[in-house]
This record gives sequence, structure tokens and C-alpha cells, in this order.
Amino acid sequence: MVDSAILLLARGGYQATSFSSVLEASQAPRGSIYHHFPDGKDQLIAAAVELAGARAVAVLDSLDGLPAPEVVDGFMLLWRTVLARSDFGAGCSVLAVTVSSGSEELLDAAAEVFRSWGARLAELLQRGGIRHEEATSFATMVMAASEGAVVLARARRDMEPFDLVATQLREDAKRRVG
Repeated sequence: MVDSAILLLARGGYQATSFSSVLEASQAPRGSIYHHFPDGKDQLIAAAVELAGARAVAVLDSLDGLPAPEVVDGFMLLWRTVLARSDFGAGCSVLAVTVSSGSEELLDAAAEVFRSWGARLAELLQRGGIRHEEATSFATMVMAASEGAVVLARARRDMEPFDLVATQLREDAKRRVG
């Protein structure tokens, strides 16, 4: 059910991720959603945000030890893969919650995920050769640029804007190394 919620969020945001749509997508029995998420939809969405965040950190963990430009490439490949596999129909489920939910608790959960991504990305960029003073701000820029690139690619149904941003980030990482 949580996996289905992640996909539904990535495709249609908070409003498109109802209990009914999650049950249909997951083929779970109706009673199970109420058993596992007795506090309602926001409890399910919070679990989806947490799991999506953990999965992205696991991808980042796989980049440990690479030079900074390759860390950027790996992070961008994550989002490029989401776009390609969904035929431009999906983006970041955490971003979707951020822009489509009015819940303070869900915004806090999304903010925590973004903080964890930024911290891990900054750590990897620093290990990859970017000075400590620059790694955190560059990590934030990589995250913001990648989210924007995903949005542009989805809107245009074309990888060109995404690839342009990815190339610029890689080149920027190269300049910062050393």
C-alpha cells in the first residue's frame, strides 16, 4: 500500500492519493488499509514520504566514494530514470506532497526528507572533492535544480531541459573539485 501511495503521489499528488486509489493500485483488501493506517490518509502519506526518502538515500549511499561529478550524475540518473520509466508521468513524490498538501505534519515530514537528502548529498560531494564550505550549498542547488528539471521535462514531455540541467550541474561540480 505504501509503495502504491508513493507512485500515486509521484503521478498525481496528494489529492490523487486517496485510500480508494491506493487500494485499487495495490490490490489490498479494504480492511487492511484501515488496520495499518487507523489515523487516516495523512498517516499513509507520511509513511510514503518516509519510505521514498529512505529509498533515495539508499541510492545516494551507492554513490559513496565517487568523484563529485559522478555523484551528481548518479543523483540525476535517479530522476532521469523516474521520468523515462513513467513516460514523463511521474516526478518526485516528496515534492508532490510539498506542493499539494496543506498539512503541517506532512510538510514537516517532507522537509525532513529533503534535509536528509541534502545532508547525505553534501557529505558525498565533499568526499568527492568539493570543499566543505561549498558542499552544502552545492547539494542544495543540485536538489533544487533536479526538481525543477523534472518539472520542466514532465511539462514538455522531453528530456532536453533535464539533460541541459544535468550537464550544467556536472560541469559545475567539476569546477568545484579541488
